[in-house]
Amino acid sequence: MVRVPKLTPADAAAAHRNPLAFIADRWTPDPRTVRRAALAALVMSVVIVVTGGAVRLTGSGLGCPTWPTCTDDSLTTTRAMGVHGVIEFGNRMLTYVLCAAVGWAIIAARSRKPWRRDLTRLGWAQFWVVMGNAVLGGIVVLVGLNPYTVAAHFLLSTALITVATVTWQRTREGDAEARPLVGGAVRQLVWFLVAAAVLLIAVGTVVTGAGPHAGDSSEVARIPLDWEMIAKLHAVLAWIVVTLTFALWFVLKAVDAPKGPLSRTRDLFVILLAQGVIGYIQYFTHLPEALVALHMLGSCLMWIATLRVLLSLRERPAVPASAPVPGPAAEASVGTPA
Repeated sequence: MVRVPKLTPADAAAAHRNPLAFIADRWTPDPRTVRRAALAALVMSVVIVVTGGAVRLTGSGLGCPTWPTCTDDSLTTTRAMGVHGVIEFGNRMLTYVLCAAVGWAIIAARSRKPWRRDLTRLGWAQFWVVMGNAVLGGIVVLVGLNPYTVAAHFLLSTALITVATVTWQRTREGDAEARPLVGGAVRQLVWFLVAAAVLLIAVGTVVTGAGPHAGDSSEVARIPLDWEMIAKLHAVLAWIVVTLTFALWFVLKAVDAPKGPLSRTRDLFVILLAQGVIGYIQYFTHLPEALVALHMLGSCLMWIATLRVLLSLRERPAVPASAPVPGPAAEASVGTPA
């Protein structure tokens, strides 16, 4: 049994003023705990996207017709609202699970020894993105699933995945200055790949906004575009991303790049091929809900893999611990007889 220290009134006051510093003074997490906390936040950021897609694909987008309460008279779903209310309200509740995961990541990063300010800031960035997306999700409901707000909701979720991925990667690195592992031309090619992937995701939201899955059984406005034409543009962009990924792998092999960038590029290529197969099947089978949900999951995994390729192009070793600098008391004691 671990003895629990007694809390004094001064301790309680300190915890009230700065609870994170209070916890950090009394807990030092294992480095694996910090990495797992960051990974949990990343996993939950993907889960919330997939479950949000399930809300839309089951026609439950207005299962709770208002926000922040579920109805004008009830905070939670009621029996009269049926399964659609349960699905929509359940997705809202998952936001609290996501907040808990992000909160754990923040506490673990703040309690790490030595403390790294960059990890704490990244954790807080996730928190504020979650809060902003929660408000935007409420606006989506209040405006009756306007397709442009739905697209913005997904793009902000992608921003959350971006910050969570960077946080997870940083927990597995040191805090020294980044050192490039490849030349400038290779890094430029990767940035072209990242830009193409961003455009691919953005056009994918337009396909969603113009497509047949409006998110609710009622009459919901759609983006006034031919969704099949936009879907073909989306496919062209996907092939551009695949081509850039294959070209990157070939260049990395030619310049004898380290194993890390090669492995990350290979992973991205495999995910893109699987995502392409799912995309073509769902297009020719008239967008069955299960395949659309799987395609949304693939979109998240594709973006994470793209970010990992970008982040693998440099390394950050740990800063060597320097010898402690003697304080004034220690300097005064030099030469003093015992």
